[in-house]
Amino acid sequence: MQKPECPPFSMQTLTFRDRFRWQRFTRGLGVESGPVRLDRSRVFILPTASGLLFAVMLLVMLFGAINYNNSMAHLFTFLVGSMAMVSILHTYRNLVRLSFSAGKTTAVFAGQRAGFEILVTNPGASPRYGIRLQCRGQPAVSIDLQGQHTTTTTLYRDTRRRGVLPLGRWTVSTRYPLGLFRAWAHLELQAQCLVYPRPAAERPLMQSPAYKPHQFGDRGRGVDDFAGFRPYRPGDSPRHVLWKAAAREQPLLVKQFGGDRADEVWLDWESLPGMDTEARLSQLCRWVLDAHRNQQAWGLRLPGLEIAIASGNRHKHRCLEALARFA
Repeated sequence: MQKPECPPFSMQTLTFRDRFRWQRFTRGLGVESGPVRLDRSRVFILPTASGLLFAVMLLVMLFGAINYNNSMAHLFTFLVGSMAMVSILHTYRNLVRLSFSAGKTTAVFAGQRAGFEILVTNPGASPRYGIRLQCRGQPAVSIDLQGQHTTTTTLYRDTRRRGVLPLGRWTVSTRYPLGLFRAWAHLELQAQCLVYPRPAAERPLMQSPAYKPHQFGDRGRGVDDFAGFRPYRPGDSPRHVLWKAAAREQPLLVKQFGGDRADEVWLDWESLPGMDTEARLSQLCRWVLDAHRNQQAWGLRLPGLEIAIASGNRHKHRCLEALARFA
């Protein structure tokens, strides 16, 4: 039984009691569309381990100054202590008013790391140093921001299964300038990454390809029969360019292939009997990649969905998205 999710907060509706709820310290305000701006109510600050050790040393120095009634020791102790107190304000202000929004994401295959772009904006004139962004279980990313400047950084998450992966909760923090205090805020932006199934091992198609008449001649059975050269045109595949001619400073030529029939393949869910759902999706994913690599035209048949025969990058990503979102 799943635990009910806590509803996201809105700073405009926070009551006095809500402002001191433990969830705000550990989870933030829930999912937000962004851009999210850190106001004073969202940033928390506590001493670090170094800060606690520094406080103990400062207390020892104070006892020594009192014991020996040394005015210079008193002056030094209070001077160092005042510097530490002032650093609290600088650490806190290093995060306040920063703005965060989600950027673009690129689809990945299960098992790869998903990257989420985060746009960080400093609206003030003062630079911000040592800003750390981190997802749980991932290395932190550290950035510096000049005044009135926006920078882009990337947060990563591990992927284990196909589907739509949300960025989830992450933390922005800083220990600038002395490392004695740590200010932080928890954020959860509406950012998602599409995760394709993990491609299976190489396996031949379990059905015969379909063929359709081709408009150019009768030079053979497939599209891999060499038919001569023609001048290069923008958009031609680099793998068909005659690079030897280009190296001799001759006009670019493109290898031309012909055939009276072109391969058209149906990648069918029903052609994989006896396999579970994830294994079938992984195998179909492999076939989509192989068909695209071999420059074939293919269609995809899933329960309740049929994608017509086509080719190209857009068709490949459409088929992979259908496999990723299959329920």
